[in-house]
Amino acid sequence: MSNQAILATLPVERRFPIWRVLGIVLLLFLAVCAVMGPDLIGVDPFKQSLMHTLQSPSAEHWLGTDHLGRDMLARLLSGAQLSLSLAALSVLTAAIPGTILGIVAAWRGGWTERGLTLFADAVLALPGLLLVLMLAAISPGSWWALYVGLSLTLWVEYFRYTRQRARVVLSEPSVESSRLLGFGPMHVVRRHLIPEIGPGLLTIAAFGAATAVTAVAALGFVSVGIRPPTAEWGVMMTQLLPYWREAPFLIFQPVICLVITVLALHLSVGGRKL
Repeated sequence: MSNQAILATLPVERRFPIWRVLGIVLLLFLAVCAVMGPDLIGVDPFKQSLMHTLQSPSAEHWLGTDHLGRDMLARLLSGAQLSLSLAALSVLTAAIPGTILGIVAAWRGGWTERGLTLFADAVLALPGLLLVLMLAAISPGSWWALYVGLSLTLWVEYFRYTRQRARVVLSEPSVESSRLLGFGPMHVVRRHLIPEIGPGLLTIAAFGAATAVTAVAALGFVSVGIRPPTAEWGVMMTQLLPYWREAPFLIFQPVICLVITVLALHLSVGGRKL
């Protein structure tokens, strides 16, 4: 019986777990919110109205207003746009060089592999949060400092995983056969390496994006990352914290958004093995 026939006999939940479906659906929903942002509801997230502060959810303001009368839904959407775009950009610019360097190290071996591994270990020796804090101190309130710091921290995971898996794959008889038949490096990478390391890279990317979103919110909460009046979930938590007795439902909104985002990223790759 072929693999396709065996797969067809399995229950749907075993072929594609329900939690992964839920994670992908949540990610798609968050992606739409991030792409469209406040334009989705047509409300300016920076518009203040001191006559309508700390309002409860209503037909005009679906999630209420903050301490300056700004629409909470618009600001949450703006925060999703900032956090998810920053996380996606950091993961992308970390994954490409990390994967390429990992393949080069495994392919070349020798001093090339030892030199790249030593460089990766040197970067890993510096705590990622400390690196981000150093760059944030150089340029306070700048998004590029967070982006560069996160990218410099995340690329090591791609390098280490790719190097380890590529060394195993490149030693397999199928790769040796391709080389003896005259196929070039690009064929080996496309036909043998990518199918083997691709699922693991997606898992690392999902966890890396969750780490980036959490780091941006944590730095904003302690007033080190993005600064007001920018709508960012960590900054919103800090600004709304003094009003938790008067309007407790407001401070929980950015917290819930952060939890849903991290949960969706983890569920979307749930059960995959590196």
